[in-house]
Amino acid sequence: MLIAILSAFLGGLILNFMPCVFPIISFKIMGLLRHVNDKQRLRVEGLAFMVGVVLSMLALTGFLLILRSGGEAVGWGFQLQSPKMVTLLALVMLGSALNLSGLFEAGLRLQQIGQNQTSTSGAYGAALTGALAIIVATPCTAPFMASAIGYASVQSPIVALSIFLSLAIGFAAPFTLLSFSPNLAKKLPKPGAWMETLKQFLAFPMYAAAAWLVWVASQQTDATGLAIIFICCVSFAMICWIYGLAQKRTLMGQKSLMLYLIAFVIGLGVLFLIFQPNSALQTTLKTAPTPALTSEAQATKATKITWSPQALAEARKQHRPIFIDFSASWCITCQVNDKNVLSTDDVQKAMLKTNTIFMFADATNYNAEIVKAMADYGRDGLPLYVLYPANGGDPIILPQILTTASFIMELEKAAKQ
Repeated sequence: MLIAILSAFLGGLILNFMPCVFPIISFKIMGLLRHVNDKQRLRVEGLAFMVGVVLSMLALTGFLLILRSGGEAVGWGFQLQSPKMVTLLALVMLGSALNLSGLFEAGLRLQQIGQNQTSTSGAYGAALTGALAIIVATPCTAPFMASAIGYASVQSPIVALSIFLSLAIGFAAPFTLLSFSPNLAKKLPKPGAWMETLKQFLAFPMYAAAAWLVWVASQQTDATGLAIIFICCVSFAMICWIYGLAQKRTLMGQKSLMLYLIAFVIGLGVLFLIFQPNSALQTTLKTAPTPALTSEAQATKATKITWSPQALAEARKQHRPIFIDFSASWCITCQVNDKNVLSTDDVQKAMLKTNTIFMFADATNYNAEIVKAMADYGRDGLPLYVLYPANGGDPIILPQILTTASFIMELEKAAKQ
């Protein structure tokens, strides 16, 4: 248990440097810069960020344990397997981007617009940033983290909560420790007009995160559902614009109640589109057609086979190496590994040379068989890469971060076994 707790802590630390954390990096940077010359506020925000991370992690873990106790086969990252949740997160990212772009102010009372935040409002914002970081960034797993989560999934609720608590503390520790660093103010530039420019620049990673989430949702639903998502995004942008306009009118002493009411009504409409009983935002199972390959492409590309327990059983009878890629559209680390390693010509040629069977298990949408298979491998999060040797021996679990050289070496070893 102690090893699992330490592994979870190390995994949380490493998670800060994984691609999954990129969507919320803008918030972290602004959190450090906002009160760089006010040590007390900086420390309050650092502690608030950790509180937000810990509470949201415990809530997410508790919900996961409740679902499992009720017989549901769900895995880590289950919150992003729902197109409704993904759509809500896309709207949060879009709203955050519009806020950083200056369209409206959030987290401030009207009389504080244009002034510095109070320590209380800044703490609330930091806590919400921590909660958002957990929801968006943790579905992917980091080194040390995968084995710890896999261990936690088969332990008692108390042990599982302890492991996930350690993971949360590890994830929040770097930002919180930086906020307590006595030399931080000396190393960072003094606040000034440049911060507003930086704030607006940091909106673009948030726009990118919103676009990424819309793309994820497009993999989970059909054309009608995607149209609903676009309508919700445009409507939400209008809400932010109306809200910002109302704030400006209020600041000038003009009446703005009607504008707030209009924004509220549009917001209700957006929620209705997402959560109505017959909403088009339903999970749609998609089977991507295998593209027709030219003779030249067939000579350099390994054929990707859809994973299933039955397909794996049949493949194992062929006495060939089998590589299984457990992945999802919402797993950024998975996409990075696919682009930089698995889809490269060198790796594809190595698969052909070693006669490796390439299987793909898509966890973008909920799939109970995939959840069970991952649990059988002692894992509960993505990415998961499994390699079976040609002689039918025990499977090998590969690292979450792949490199071309090491991956090809593992393929060659599996082919000789």
